Amino acid sequence: MSRPPLKNILEAALLAAGEPLPLDRLQDLFPDSERPERAALRQALDDLAEDLSGRGIELKEVASGYRLQVRQELAPWVSRLWEERPARYSRALLETLAVIAYRQPVTRGEIEEIRGVSVSTPIMRTLQEREWIRVVGHRDVPGRPAMFGTTRRFLDYFNLKGLHELPALLEMRSLDDIHPELDLRFAEELRAGQAEAGEEEPS
Repeated sequence: MSRPPLKNILEAALLAAGEPLPLDRLQDLFPDSERPERAALRQALDDLAEDLSGRGIELKEVASGYRLQVRQELAPWVSRLWEERPARYSRALLETLAVIAYRQPVTRGEIEEIRGVSVSTPIMRTLQEREWIRVVGHRDVPGRPAMFGTTRRFLDYFNLKGLHELPALLEMRSLDDIHPELDLRFAEELRAGQAEAGEEEPS
């Protein structure tokens, strides 16, 4: 049997994976004798993205690789598939996450100084449990406080390839502008739907 087109194989793998796949993992789909070059994979992914133009799903490159996802503008309709609505994140949590994203590495004390209020332990715990932030080192001062930075999971969740894709601070009128651009809710609803379908949550 002849091998299907490369872009069809990649599309099927990305649909089945339920998580971003880097080029290395996509190459591993093939035996050594048929292993495509990275350039060929990128071309096939470009072709797939073009095929999906104007459709309900899109190919998106994020920090951990490539994934197929529902287009954000369709979220109001697709989200109705799930009755349970995830809770919106508090402004305090979003402000804390924004400070870490833009000022990393940053200590908890520095976050509090920037925000002008104390940072609650539950907020830091939530961000760490969601694997959006992690300890990246310790400040060389008395007490050696932990310094926090964002993770690949943070970038993946917010559809970013890297921190350079964060909206410029000068372009945002307020923190509320981050929320639509980095849709916090729809990705959670999509994961809930994947869980109901028996897919594993990305690790």
